[in-house]
Amino acid sequence: MSNSTVWQQSLHDDVWLIGAGGRLDHSTVPYLEDAMNQLVAAGHIHLVVDFSQVNYVNSGGLRVLVSTWRTVRKQGGDVYLCGLSSRVREIFEMVGFQQIFQMHPTPADAANAMIESWNEQVVG
Repeated sequence: MSNSTVWQQSLHDDVWLIGAGGRLDHSTVPYLEDAMNQLVAAGHIHLVVDFSQVNYVNSGGLRVLVSTWRTVRKQGGDVYLCGLSSRVREIFEMVGFQQIFQMHPTPADAANAMIESWNEQVVG
């Protein structure tokens, strides 16, 4: 992958961080899609996607996010986003993603919000 990297790590017992860097375009989106599919196949359905190092997202990247979100929601999971630059956030808001995804400043903020949401579901 020439201008983008994809990584993943456990943030909390059941929350996994997946991040990307550079441009998410036709040449790099397949790497993100493969990484997300591997996490979901391994039973990791609570995902935080870190966009702090992403400077561009094409429609394929948007599609991968929605597809993964649909898959994990069917299994009781969710996808939260974090670290969006103003430029990337603007793209996401233009397509209405703020209606689908919770967006947070940092991975820790997103993971904490996700855990808090579980706790509310268990209690209430």
